[in-house]
Amino acid sequence: MSILKNIFAKKENPIHTIADFWHWFQENEQTFFKVVQGRDAIEEQFFDRLAPKLQELREGVYFLAGMMNDEVAELIFTPDGMVKNVAFIEDLVQAAPQLPNWKFTALKPVADINRFNIRMNNYEFSKEKINFYAIEHPQYPDEVDLVLVYDDFVESDKSVIANGIYIFLDNFLGELNAITAIDSLKVIGPDQAEGELISILKLKDYLVWREKEFIEKYEGTRYNTDNDAYVGLEATLENGMPLIAMINRTLLDWDAKASHPWIVRVEIAFKANHNGFPDEATYQLLNQFEDELIEILPDDQGYLNIGRETVDGNRDIFFSCKDFREPARVVDRMKQQYKQDFAVNYAIYKDKYWQSFERYKG
Repeated sequence: MSILKNIFAKKENPIHTIADFWHWFQENEQTFFKVVQGRDAIEEQFFDRLAPKLQELREGVYFLAGMMNDEVAELIFTPDGMVKNVAFIEDLVQAAPQLPNWKFTALKPVADINRFNIRMNNYEFSKEKINFYAIEHPQYPDEVDLVLVYDDFVESDKSVIANGIYIFLDNFLGELNAITAIDSLKVIGPDQAEGELISILKLKDYLVWREKEFIEKYEGTRYNTDNDAYVGLEATLENGMPLIAMINRTLLDWDAKASHPWIVRVEIAFKANHNGFPDEATYQLLNQFEDELIEILPDDQGYLNIGRETVDGNRDIFFSCKDFREPARVVDRMKQQYKQDFAVNYAIYKDKYWQSFERYKG
């Protein structure tokens, strides 16, 4: 009888859209709530069911769950530091249904530092054990480069310790602030410190001050690319494949680069000929994709097209942006629009002084 039951069990519909996901969740929410409330078999009966559905919907979306009070469970969605998924998670929560026993939260919120300690692999991460200092770069004055000093640092466990520090910061600052307010971060032990140690309790005030300073300097900064000069560059890879780039050389000399700190790299894989370049029809379609992207993300709204690079069956298109949310949404839509023509992927990262493009200035 159990075999027949498995054969004729209801098959769940695939998850393609945010609406699909919430429809599935609503069908199961009372069962899930009772599991979280009871705290029994939560991994098997909730986590192991939710995780594959989120994976179907979007790669790189993770979650935390727990009880807010006796009657309400909270489900927190997190990109775990992946910038390109922040906007998607915010949109996911915005579309969530109103359910009396659930609260849905986008990104890890700020936690009370006096009420949490993080323990991982026999290490404890708390306000008593973590200090910091900042490194100043005269050539990059707006860079927020931090060194976090952990009292119990052990070199052989540095990756575990760094992960614990990142989790601590997500909870202390809030995940969004941890992603956006810090440009670079290094974790060391007290014996390696070269600056005066500052209590981690003062980090929020320091970041608020740096952000205020940054906004005052760059608020309203826009750039018009109409009269810029683009240059064509050619090179040969180690495997012998030729590379051609078209780069806005004028833009790379701009003295307010830090005002557009988010780099978007759109990666398009196409069927190439023997030298790694597209045929004429594919070339025109690639240009159509790029032109459409530039039209949707115009320079006067804070999206600057730095240029493109074509090599070995791949075209990369580069933008520098004031914000990362809208580019992520736009490229997600265009991935679907062109999915019959290309394999489109993208990355978003913070590079306040566009150092990843120095190779084009030689």
